[in-house]
Amino acid sequence: MAPASGSGAPAPRFAVPGRIAVGNQVAALWQTATLTEIRRETPYAATFRLAVPRWAGHLPGQHLMLRLTAPDGYAAQRHYSIASAPDDSGHIELTLDRVPDGEVSGWFHTVARPGDTVEVRGPLSGFFAWPGDRPALLLGAGSGIVPLMSMVRHHRRHGLTVPLRMLVSARSPEELIYASELGAETTPVFTRSAPQGAPVGRMAAAHVGPLLAAQPSGGWEAYVCGSNGFAEHASRLLVAAGQPVDRIRIERFG
Repeated sequence: MAPASGSGAPAPRFAVPGRIAVGNQVAALWQTATLTEIRRETPYAATFRLAVPRWAGHLPGQHLMLRLTAPDGYAAQRHYSIASAPDDSGHIELTLDRVPDGEVSGWFHTVARPGDTVEVRGPLSGFFAWPGDRPALLLGAGSGIVPLMSMVRHHRRHGLTVPLRMLVSARSPEELIYASELGAETTPVFTRSAPQGAPVGRMAAAHVGPLLAAQPSGGWEAYVCGSNGFAEHASRLLVAAGQPVDRIRIERFG
């Protein structure tokens, strides 16, 4: 997720206690991560691949803490969702929007080069994690797609048969993160401009209702990630369509 703008302390975004325990020793351990690759996703977002040889692994939906330290000792910390699926490659990926005046995102987008190092610790918070053992309905907007894409990648990599569907909102096709990677499990919604013949507008009951009407056995576990406004809007759509409130997990920012 994108960091808060300005040079002050980052806004808390993942404050909900985790359901999946993360050992305190693991969570507290700062590790050196080396930037190995930068991939442009949209005009405003890029993916940064980091080598973390001692990474303990994570579950789709978890996040980490990242720390940059300047030569004068000043340090800036931010929480970021992990975009990559769990594996044993010793690498993790973060997809960051460039935030105007963003202290950390600005460094990544304008200064960082392969070979640079940062510090990371985690994984953190299991509340938003998806273990892959239950049907998952994913709703995201903008960079809110990042932790959801970790779930999609995990689902594909392991050939899971448990149902998974994703609704993702973007302002335009050009601003849809991971556009070339999205498949049949994903329905994009465009709020400002859309491909020829596609409607333009907010995520609506017409998108959510059919998925709740034909939900799999046992129902969906819903994961919502995006801005405060989107999180509230998407949650109301889910509840109105019949999704139990206690089966909606939300991460919000901004």
